[in-house]
Amino acid sequence: MFALRVLAAAGALALGIATARAEAVVTVAMTAGDIPITNGIPDQGSEGIRFVGYSLYDALVGWDLSHSDKPADIVPGLATKWEIDPANPKRWVFTIREGVKFHDGCGFDPDAVVWNFDRLTNPKIPQFDPLQFALARTSLTNLEKYSKLDDHHVAFDMKIKDSLFPYEIATMFMVSPCRVKETNYSPAAYAANPAGTGPYKFDKIVPHERLELVANKDYWNKARIPKHDRLVLLPMAEPGTRVAALLSGQVNFAEAPPPDAIPRLKSAGMNVITLIYPHNWGYQLDFTKKPFNDIRIRRAANYAINRADMVDLMGGTAIAGYSTAPPGHPFYGNPIKYEYDPAMATKLLKEAGCYPCAINFAISSSGSGQMQPLPMNELVKSNLDAVGFKTTITVMDWNALLDVSRQGPEKFPQYAGINVSRSLPDAFMGLIRHVWTPQWSPVGGNWGHYSNPKMDTLIEQVLGEFDDAKRATLIKQLHDYMNEEAVMIWVAHDLNPRALSPKLHGFVQAQSWYQDLTPITVSP
Repeated sequence: MFALRVLAAAGALALGIATARAEAVVTVAMTAGDIPITNGIPDQGSEGIRFVGYSLYDALVGWDLSHSDKPADIVPGLATKWEIDPANPKRWVFTIREGVKFHDGCGFDPDAVVWNFDRLTNPKIPQFDPLQFALARTSLTNLEKYSKLDDHHVAFDMKIKDSLFPYEIATMFMVSPCRVKETNYSPAAYAANPAGTGPYKFDKIVPHERLELVANKDYWNKARIPKHDRLVLLPMAEPGTRVAALLSGQVNFAEAPPPDAIPRLKSAGMNVITLIYPHNWGYQLDFTKKPFNDIRIRRAANYAINRADMVDLMGGTAIAGYSTAPPGHPFYGNPIKYEYDPAMATKLLKEAGCYPCAINFAISSSGSGQMQPLPMNELVKSNLDAVGFKTTITVMDWNALLDVSRQGPEKFPQYAGINVSRSLPDAFMGLIRHVWTPQWSPVGGNWGHYSNPKMDTLIEQVLGEFDDAKRATLIKQLHDYMNEEAVMIWVAHDLNPRALSPKLHGFVQAQSWYQDLTPITVSP
């Protein structure tokens, strides 16, 4: 009998150990068409940055994603502070965080910072990565040079005064020089076993199917050590597939559920979260040729959009978009509001001598922040055609559309506009890059080659102003002038719906395109 009791106790102990060792796993259904690359700055747009960039890596500057009551702002990351050199207003000096190591044990220091920026900008060195260069170049337009000052500081010298530079490098993720050297400077070999400093470590990848990361228990920021064991990322471009995966238990975190599925998800006990955040769903336009080099046609397109119908189509998971920033956002001033006026739209087209007015938009079938792009674009097409446009929609994969957006209109002259939703993390990425002449694609984010001396002067005033209150006033002026010029077709702002299993707890939806998954706990 004693032996039986011992065996029973041993069995119970073994079962307890097995239960204790059961992994807590967060499994995400992304809208991405493929797994974002793991080489540093990810592809697949800002969704890649959200789920891979800020999981595997850190930049010198991070984002405070711990609250939902206001738009996120930058906070110290791998740099503890940054300041303008008192003797040189074009030089930023960053103090580098001490005691940080990459996942492979390689030390992080000012030399690693310089090595990483060489990797992004200098084609003459072995670690240079052409794709990382392409993904980084928009944010590094103003950077002249960089250098190690001592064992604790790195300096960045700018071509012009740039008060927004700390924001511009918030996605310049630091990769391990040791790991890159171990892989003989092969981007493909490095991607198969990457090493950053982030809250998760790479575990495994199944190409085109899944990426698995595990919690970095030695993460330097103890407040952000993941409260679960494993993060699994699955690309699921089709909205219905994401819903089915969540309902079946294949995933427990689903991005952008379609509006018509939300009642079903709620009835199944899922936690459906929505929150306004800085996001603009609309169209960037080609200014190099007709028809959108004519402001009357740009305004006509804006007057043609029935935004109330769009909100209805989205089941209340969007709000009408009349400008780049939504009302209440710090960038929002007093912009022209292009209310739905089909008669005015037709009048402007006829005045411009473009009636019917043929246009072709490049759009994606899914992707980061693209909401529900196929039905939304069909509604926009219907609105535009009803007032005198003759609209063609060309559908492509999300990454292919991002390539169009980087290359510019001269490379793709068949498109009059592109439907690439944009975040507004800061004034440079949200506003300036779309309308500043030095940001013309392929160098920067001004896809359609908009150019306006008055706009350029205002942007230089924004970049040259280091007083936060004065700069905020200038940014509002810039935002409003963009509306006056009708530099985009504005349609909607996303309420960022995502659905979570009731077994997930602790997630805080930030007012940001980026999100922090580390606080999530998983109940049995």
